[in-house]
Amino acid sequence: MNEAGNKPFDGQSALITGGSRGIGRAIALHLASLGAHVGINFVENAQAAAQTLDACVSIGATAELVPFDVSDPEAAALGVREFVKSRGTLEILVNNAGLAIDGLALRYKPEDWDRLVKVNLGGAFHCSRAAARGMVRARYGRIINLSSVVASMGNPGQVAYASTKAGLEGMTRSLALELAKRGITVNAIAPGLIDTEMTEALSEEVRAAYLTGVPAGRLGSASEVAFVAGFLASREAGYITGQVLGVNGGMYV
Repeated sequence: MNEAGNKPFDGQSALITGGSRGIGRAIALHLASLGAHVGINFVENAQAAAQTLDACVSIGATAELVPFDVSDPEAAALGVREFVKSRGTLEILVNNAGLAIDGLALRYKPEDWDRLVKVNLGGAFHCSRAAARGMVRARYGRIINLSSVVASMGNPGQVAYASTKAGLEGMTRSLALELAKRGITVNAIAPGLIDTEMTEALSEEVRAAYLTGVPAGRLGSASEVAFVAGFLASREAGYITGQVLGVNGGMYV
């Protein structure tokens, strides 16, 4: 809080795609704790989204569910537009919705490739495009994309996933250049090995093998990623744009 007792994001609205679980939930809770009204986007798991909503409300924040499929251009545009209409503004967009379908390139199904491109890359584009319209008029905004360490280092069995995340980082830089003069920053966060439902599903042997490549010697937490998102969403980060910030414990430097 500042000296007047106000929270940093009082009066601001934030939309987090894929906000029902994992990193998305942590970001939603963190921004809510800092005073933002949070829109929790989801497409399938309504129960998990409701739990995130309840968690936001339990800390005295305001929040709402915003269901739509980010991979559908019309649904994404309408979903963002309706959220802005209900709140009047949208200062912060976090493109967190993503999908991982692993598989070796020689065996990879074309339909799985198309699905990952539509969700991981197309979803961020459609939502950013819709959100940027109002941000341009307001001459202020923060767009934060969730990438991955594999966008830079690659990973066997994740050709499609790594490709979409690398594309997302290219989108981040290009969109940042287009919107900078309008007071809008566009940045990306590239998490490494984070303790989420995805890593919980790994066997102890696989997890231990991955950890050998992490100099910090541990998994990161979703709250550590959320803290970075909160900083990039702040007014104080107004001179940071077009950047990809790794949160990976030194996994790739």
